[in-house]
Amino acid sequence: MTFRAGRLALTAAALISAAAVAGCGSSGSSSQPAAPGSTATASPTTGTPAVTSPSATATGPMACPTSSLQVKQGVAQGYAGGVYVVIDFTNTSGSACTLYGYPGVSLVSGPPYMQIGLAAKRSTSTPKKLVTLTPGATANALLQIVDALNYPSASCGPTKATALKVYPPNQTVPVYLPNTSNGCTKPVQILYIGAVRPGSGSSS
Repeated sequence: MTFRAGRLALTAAALISAAAVAGCGSSGSSSQPAAPGSTATASPTTGTPAVTSPSATATGPMACPTSSLQVKQGVAQGYAGGVYVVIDFTNTSGSACTLYGYPGVSLVSGPPYMQIGLAAKRSTSTPKKLVTLTPGATANALLQIVDALNYPSASCGPTKATALKVYPPNQTVPVYLPNTSNGCTKPVQILYIGAVRPGSGSSS
């Protein structure tokens, strides 16, 4: 199925603007839609992100550990062929900490949790930026989930997920967020994740 790239780009821009107002704020088949307005770089087939903290944090606040973050899904906006979901990261500790780069995200079934298909590929539409979170502050990242049912069953192997497995940037302990999107058990790229940025994407 072919998607109109212009429409996807406009939808992504609209959701980014909505998140800004609210708080600001894996390889596939040749028929896969590109992450709108971006060129995506290859990432591991598992959701675990590589630890790549910037040298600027050497004397500043430490990277936010998973235990110091409340991770939740924020604004979601559908489009013809999938959905954009904002993932919020809120510092629940009593000290400032930092986030830099990309979360690791994958669809899973369970519990017990088992990854479905490929993890999210990194989208470069949002430049990487060191985000310092004071206690109670929030950062967010934009996730695109292409509907697996857009692809032929033989090449996708569609199955229903039960959750998103999310690793905060540069962390190795994940959190699980309930999500019932359709995933591909075969190597079809349907997830794209942007870098973290300041602000909340929550609807509340």
